[in-house]
Amino acid sequence: MNIFMTGATGFIGGATARHLTEQGHQLTCLVRDRSKAGHLADLGCDLVDGDLSDRARLAEQMKGADAVVHGAALYEVGIPASQRPVMVEANVTGTANVLNACLDAGIPRVLYVSTVAVFGNTNGVVVDEDYKRSTLDFDSVYEETKYEAHLIAHELIEERGLPCVIVQPGGVYGPEDHSAMGQTISNFLDGRLPMIPFGELGMGATHVEDIAAGIALALDKGEAGESYILNAENTTMRGLIEVAAATSGKKAPKRDVPTGLLKLLRPIGPLVGKVMGQPPNLSELIRSADGVTFWADGDKARKDLGFRPRDVATGMHDTLAAEGRLDAPA
Repeated sequence: MNIFMTGATGFIGGATARHLTEQGHQLTCLVRDRSKAGHLADLGCDLVDGDLSDRARLAEQMKGADAVVHGAALYEVGIPASQRPVMVEANVTGTANVLNACLDAGIPRVLYVSTVAVFGNTNGVVVDEDYKRSTLDFDSVYEETKYEAHLIAHELIEERGLPCVIVQPGGVYGPEDHSAMGQTISNFLDGRLPMIPFGELGMGATHVEDIAAGIALALDKGEAGESYILNAENTTMRGLIEVAAATSGKKAPKRDVPTGLLKLLRPIGPLVGKVMGQPPNLSELIRSADGVTFWADGDKARKDLGFRPRDVATGMHDTLAAEGRLDAPA
């Protein structure tokens, strides 16, 4: 297929572009900064300059494609209020522009990359695709904007017949992950994590290559109008660090960072964040992580798509091996 893709310079997007090209698809990737797209050019992808702000231009750029994969989004929790408009523009307005452009251009197959974060805090329960959050009190701008974008996708599916499949990844890890999760794992492996921040934060954990494979499966086999959770296992931040510890032979910290202390430090959040390697808005970060779970069930993708993600122990070994963090066999 000829596939038009947004977000291909990102962590998940890069792995997905590689996976799709290895399957023999031809990709045209929308890029804002060609200096970050060298790996896409190496894969043989065609690059087109632009962003998500111009619906008419997007429709023209994607016209004639067999499918569109929309994965572009801003992801960060703990952003200052000044960055809210930028995230709204990217995640909400940008998604509306891309998906409407798909309709304008007559694209026959669309895949939108959403997230399990649209469910909000699952309060210790493992939920599935039919779960509806009970409140619209959002813990982060990211969660709010992705929820709104998710609704836009459903509205266009139901009201205008958008031929769209939705995937909802949980937490993602893998080589060269620069997210908060990846940074926490790196800090531990580098000996810079005396205590675990938000050890009881509940999350899914899926290797990035398996997320990419799941996206490709959904594009090929997914039913338009349906959502598919892509999640290998549900765990906690402490559980993830303990797997990294067992894999690397290092000892996991015994204690978690006291959340009460972080709450006291909220007035100087930017300074604390810089020292601890955390984002500046501690209030948002705490709301999104203190005793919160984002647990979701990936069984539907397994049954309907043939999704077969590796377990976290295997995925962590593969990640640390790829990063050169495992000792060579004697």
